[in-house]
Amino acid sequence: MYFILYCKDKPASLDLRLANRQAHLDYVKNSTCVRLGGPILGDDNETMAGSVLVLELDTLSEARAWSDADPYTKAGLFGSIDIRPFRWTVGNPALAK
Repeated sequence: MYFILYCKDKPASLDLRLANRQAHLDYVKNSTCVRLGGPILGDDNETMAGSVLVLELDTLSEARAWSDADPYTKAGLFGSIDIRPFRWTVGNPALAK
């Protein structure tokens, strides 16, 4: 099953994001469940303002546990995290593996 994580950074937290970015990227790259992901951009189309990820896991509780272990979450970067089941309908999920 797929889960989408929509994570919005707290205001004025770019320095916190940048300080934890490499640890977050290492965590994502070493995770076998991440199918796609990247930063949400601010109104200027440049500044990172959050994250969107699609995970393939069995349960919502596993998706929450994955999110809880993310270095960005541990650092307190996100003002909100919304995790929802996601049905991949368009595109080929196999390409993201």
